[in-house]
Amino acid sequence: MNTQTTSTGQGPISRILAPIRTRLLIAATLAGIGTILTMVPLAGMAHIAQILATASNQAWELSASNERDIVWVVTGSIVSVFIGMGSMFLGELIAHLADNHLTHHLRRAVLRRLAQAPLGWFTGQTSGQVKQAMQDDIATLHSLTAHFYTAVGRALGALSISVIYLLAMDWRIAVITLLPLPGFFLFLHRLMQSSKANMGEFVIRLEHMNSAINEFISGIPDVKAFGTTGQAYRGYQDAVNSFADAFDRFTRPLVASMAHVHAMVTPVTILGLTLLCGTISVVNGWTTPVDLVPFILVAPGICAPLLLLHTLLHDLGSATGAAQRVMALLETPILQAPLSDQQPLPANNEIRFDNVSYAYDNGHRGLSNLDVTFAAGSVTAIVGPSGAGKSTLARLLLRFFDPTQGRITLGGVDLRQLSTATLYQYIGFVLQDVRLIHASIRDNIALGRPSASQQEIEDAARAANIHERILALPGGYDAVVDDATQLSGGEQQRVSIARAILLDPPLLVLDEATAAVDASSELVIQEALARLTRGRTLIVISHRLDTIRYADQILVLDDGMIVEQGNHDHLLTQHGLYARLWALSNATSTLESEVSTC
Repeated sequence: MNTQTTSTGQGPISRILAPIRTRLLIAATLAGIGTILTMVPLAGMAHIAQILATASNQAWELSASNERDIVWVVTGSIVSVFIGMGSMFLGELIAHLADNHLTHHLRRAVLRRLAQAPLGWFTGQTSGQVKQAMQDDIATLHSLTAHFYTAVGRALGALSISVIYLLAMDWRIAVITLLPLPGFFLFLHRLMQSSKANMGEFVIRLEHMNSAINEFISGIPDVKAFGTTGQAYRGYQDAVNSFADAFDRFTRPLVASMAHVHAMVTPVTILGLTLLCGTISVVNGWTTPVDLVPFILVAPGICAPLLLLHTLLHDLGSATGAAQRVMALLETPILQAPLSDQQPLPANNEIRFDNVSYAYDNGHRGLSNLDVTFAAGSVTAIVGPSGAGKSTLARLLLRFFDPTQGRITLGGVDLRQLSTATLYQYIGFVLQDVRLIHASIRDNIALGRPSASQQEIEDAARAANIHERILALPGGYDAVVDDATQLSGGEQQRVSIARAILLDPPLLVLDEATAAVDASSELVIQEALARLTRGRTLIVISHRLDTIRYADQILVLDDGMIVEQGNHDHLLTQHGLYARLWALSNATSTLESEVSTC
């Protein structure tokens, strides 16, 4: 997986690690020094072996100086081990504290960024994508921040001191003993290149398989009902087979390289080369057997940190992908904030669209050159076929995103000059897709007015026809909205209506508020909406034209443009799109009535 760079020339990992890079370098240095110190006893043992070999030639008589040397070597080795362990412990501690700091920093930064993101951004993202970046991907970075740098420090420390020491002992044997190392780094490089080449396809096929699994499981009831089990299973099986093929192409080139990498730096390989070269040197009289002891003790110790480094380098690809996703979240587009702290306040509740156009990221034009006024205290209905731009208009008004052209004003003030908190004091909304947060029912209702009293919350719930249902829940208003709290779609809609009632905004947007509920729930919701909309400026989006026939103004949208405008009776006389939609609505209602009487 290739690391993409930004305009600053820095990759995602470099940018993410910037706040803690100094601490990680200190941790790596301490880990390297600690590793060097813990290897001192190996050199000490080799030195003692040489002293004992000399003594064996003198009838095992140790001089006082030799005895002092042994005591000093043993003491120095013990002290070095403890200091080295302390240094490595301190390095690991610094790395883990830096990791905790980074995790805390990233999650707070992501939360701050998302708090400034337009609400429309969330409609295009699944909660799973946000959760993956905030939780899974940040957790994946743990191996990079908490372990990778210290592992590199240990590997470099062990490798550098071992090479220096062995070359000092006997450069000829050292060169032969260390021959596998260049091969190790060569195959390691090939391994990383092979991993990058096929990682993209592997990730794509994995995502397709996960989607196929979700679709297959969620569609099991419909599949069984309509007898299309074989067809649905084939789609799932094809996705699994495609992933298996991608997995095979991803892993097959790695197997041989991984086998070569591990074989080259195993202790058996290094020790075997040492003994082979040492035996030849001893037989030819180039060295003595005791001179092989440093190589036998020190050389195999290089293997462990190198193999650990190889494992962590393999994980580096995952960390790179995780860093890219986290950085993408940190670069989420944000709404333009008011330039001045002194925000102008709307003079009234009139809404005006002034030459407003909006285009989606894929280039599709949602609205084109809208000029319309929603008078204060009026009721305006917005109708049209699917995809005409009705919900886009409502979401622009709620500032889910900003227009790509023109401006929208509330009481003469551009919405972009109002903070989000101020805007939602004036505009409330009840949408088709209800979103309740993982909190108590009380907190969900008081989301817009956290300071509301219990009595005010209960009054809003009564007005929304949801008070009795809340009291029936275990815990009542303290019941937490989760899988254990069973609220139907209509009940969740009434909670959102209670939230809007409590906020008491002068302007209200209703976007298909009853489209996703059954008939019994719709009647209760309509009663609650009747209380909510009384005396307010109202903008209603509905596909059921009989519910909006008495609106003061009806806007008919088609292909992002207003094609008709007027009241119900006027539009029927035009024999245009509205008249056709009205006729279709009547025909549908008649058919439903006939079906219900059967």
